[in-house]
Amino acid sequence: MGKLFCAIVSAGFLGISSMAFAAGSYNDVPSSDPQFQQCIAYANANYQGGSAASPIPGQTKAAAFCECMWNETSDDFRGNLAKFSETEKGKRINKICEKYSNWAD
Repeated sequence: MGKLFCAIVSAGFLGISSMAFAAGSYNDVPSSDPQFQQCIAYANANYQGGSAASPIPGQTKAAAFCECMWNETSDDFRGNLAKFSETEKGKRINKICEKYSNWAD
């Protein structure tokens, strides 16, 4: 009985710690990055709820979404990240980033 309880508690802590790691596992984007700033501005201007808190401590939903987009697109991508998320090519990344930021329609 004691071993079973210990195993359950250990599994619970492991699950909680992996969730905490996943929430914020992207590389931080320099706040002065023009592409990141453009993404936040576009997202806030065209969608509702971007200024609400995201699951990532200290980030709004728009900032978390744009951080995800910045990290998920290729390094040579130079376009508007938020506009890209609206395209057919960006649809897969959009779903990932909506989930990451907890910001979906």
